[in-house]
Amino acid sequence: MHRAQSVEELLARRSMDETPELRLLFHRLNNQLGIILAHAELLEAKAADDMNRARAAQVVASALEAMGTAKEIRRAATSSVEPQ
Repeated sequence: MHRAQSVEELLARRSMDETPELRLLFHRLNNQLGIILAHAELLEAKAADDMNRARAAQVVASALEAMGTAKEIRRAATSSVEPQ
């Protein structure tokens, strides 16, 4: 299983154009969205009826969309932090 990284490990791996705080925030956000996604997928798989399955599928789709949005925000934020 994947071992959680310490803050120090995350900060040591940061890219040159990303602040440590920003990297840590994106890491936390992606972890939280991953947990939401996993729970939604579990709910979808175990749903007792089509209505609940459809609701869970919508949460899955929204979590995936949020992960994509977070990736876009990260890309935009890191490209705007150019060394002077």
